[in-house]
Amino acid sequence: MDQKTPQASVLLAGLRARCPRCGEGALFRSGLVLRDKCAKCGLSYAFADSGDGPAVFAIFILGFLILGGALLVEFKLHPPAWVHVVLWGLLTPLFAFFLLRVLKATLIALQYKHKAEEGRLALD
Repeated sequence: MDQKTPQASVLLAGLRARCPRCGEGALFRSGLVLRDKCAKCGLSYAFADSGDGPAVFAIFILGFLILGGALLVEFKLHPPAWVHVVLWGLLTPLFAFFLLRVLKATLIALQYKHKAEEGRLALD
């Protein structure tokens, strides 16, 4: 595809974990492992380096949601402690996986859209 091809929406590419250029090819091979390139448009994902950003955002979002949920359940329903262990012990990793996937895909789409790359020092 050439440069005149419209880019996929950053939000949709992130939510669907799709290629940031065409919005159709899968971004991940399995779990959170990136593919080498897009199967549809051939975009190489070598530029993609989301670093620790998705994990930091996920920690803040999950902390708010899980802690809020646990407090709500505790003060509204007064369940025994084992209910909290089972409920939040199952929900937290599931939410974390899907949230990390969406956040990583969104940050990669933002990197592509804004042509973000590693900083370099000028040699002049």
